[in-house]
Amino acid sequence: MAKFFEKIKARRAREAGKSIKEIAKELDVSKSTVSLWCSNIKLSQKQIDALQKRRITAGYAGRLKGAEIQKRRRLEKISNYQQEGFKRIGKVTSRDTLLFGLGLYLGEGNKSGNHFQFVNADPEVIQAIIQWLKIFGVTDKDFYCNIIINEIHRYRAHEVEKKWKRITGFSSTQFKKTVFIKSANKKVYENNDVHLGTLILRVYKSSDLLYKVTGLIHGLLRRMNESLP
Repeated sequence: MAKFFEKIKARRAREAGKSIKEIAKELDVSKSTVSLWCSNIKLSQKQIDALQKRRITAGYAGRLKGAEIQKRRRLEKISNYQQEGFKRIGKVTSRDTLLFGLGLYLGEGNKSGNHFQFVNADPEVIQAIIQWLKIFGVTDKDFYCNIIINEIHRYRAHEVEKKWKRITGFSSTQFKKTVFIKSANKKVYENNDVHLGTLILRVYKSSDLLYKVTGLIHGLLRRMNESLP
């Protein structure tokens, strides 16, 4: 008798436009059973369209939820590795600092000509290289710089310079004319309002500094190659 009443409920729900899956879940029976009970019920085009719309919405919500879970797991993994990295590095010695800076300059610095120049978009890297240069006797007043940023950020150029001033601790006079790059790409990214472009960091009268740094890089590369099996 119980199945009889469930069948009636199922047919009424189907006639109201519910999906086989929804009905099966509500009545706690299999989808095949509901499908059999409602096999001769024809849904209107309006009901079919409504079911399709709900199916698409549910699918999108499911994908969104899955993406959010993956993002949370990724951020947790990154956080764990950062904590592990901090512990593993331990205390940083003056030699560690020297080698770290040489590695940065090898990747992002000018190695030809007669002046020191370092280019990077990461504020923490810029702060690190500024502190690193103090090993060589460079003071805050010895620096000058340019900001390079896409033309689409011209309207917020003052804000960008203000943030770089706070990051570097430099005065307005140390910031030379901002360079705006024209690009055909008009896409607006999520970080559009916080994008800071790239900073070109230079040092006045820095030919000897450049020669010293590139000399150390040359020595480091030779020592590393000598240690290879």
